[in-house]
Amino acid sequence: MRVLSGIQTTGNLHLGNYLGAIKQWVAMQGTQKPGECLFFLADLHALTGNITPAELANSTIEMAATLMAAGIDDRSVLFNQARVPAHAELCWILQGTARMGWLNRMTQWKDKAGKNREGAAVGLFTYPVLQAADILLYQTTHVPVGEDQKQHLELTRDVATKFNTDFGVELFTLPEPMISKEAPRIMSLRDGSAKMSKSDPSDMSRINLIDDDDTIAQKLRKAKTDPEPLPDSFDALAERLEAKNLVTIFAALSDRTPQSVVEEFAGKGFGAFKPALADLAVSVLGPVRERLVKLLDDRAAVGEALAKGAERADAIAAPTLKAAQKAVGLQV
Repeated sequence: MRVLSGIQTTGNLHLGNYLGAIKQWVAMQGTQKPGECLFFLADLHALTGNITPAELANSTIEMAATLMAAGIDDRSVLFNQARVPAHAELCWILQGTARMGWLNRMTQWKDKAGKNREGAAVGLFTYPVLQAADILLYQTTHVPVGEDQKQHLELTRDVATKFNTDFGVELFTLPEPMISKEAPRIMSLRDGSAKMSKSDPSDMSRINLIDDDDTIAQKLRKAKTDPEPLPDSFDALAERLEAKNLVTIFAALSDRTPQSVVEEFAGKGFGAFKPALADLAVSVLGPVRERLVKLLDDRAAVGEALAKGAERADAIAAPTLKAAQKAVGLQV
């Protein structure tokens, strides 16, 4: 079993990233053999948007430090795409296999390009092919994905199947989705119908992993709620989106079920619930931030860690890239 996942280097990581992905990544390390979990910073993918070179370079180091502070260690392979040229090389090979019709149907392409498709970057259209290369390069068996990424994984399987068939090889492993039922969907603190996002213009909508204790507490105190007390059933919060979100956050931070949380606070208002949530969030996220601050005091060391991770990743990727080159006639 080999697990691979990546995250774009486009800004500070927040509570939604931590509870929805990073916490699961850290837990996976204890269930797999060393080196069987690969986590990468998708800096090549970031080039499809508007980027500032200095910001991209800084974000790569800062996000790597954040993952390390959260608990990603030498049991996993942590690296950034750009340090492993095989990602771009295999992507180009697979662009001969992927089909325009497949990419045209990708909902994320439609959403991100909007009405200005003629003005969109080519890389935004071919983004799923690079994703396929990211996955297939390492003979990945399982990919942790959210519901919004399942279509991209299906395309990866289509590309792998067509390549194997067209060239008469059994080269690429068909990856399976790993959708954790435990991974919560964390919503904005200002709008319970919108996912917590680093692109939201309001910093009050999210808790950044770099936020200090007072900022975390303040954001949770000011989080949007309603005047009703908490019920004794989590299902009863289905239409109370902001209340449901705060209970979900409490449950995820404390490794409890949402139902057990509402049972504890049943009949109480948010005047009692929010301080308890703030104390919990500070106790969990405070140590992560402290480790992050220390790591960012020596950015060169973080860069060295990424370089070592890239060496490990490159060694795993090399046989697959060579076999793909040979299959299409680029290797004699």
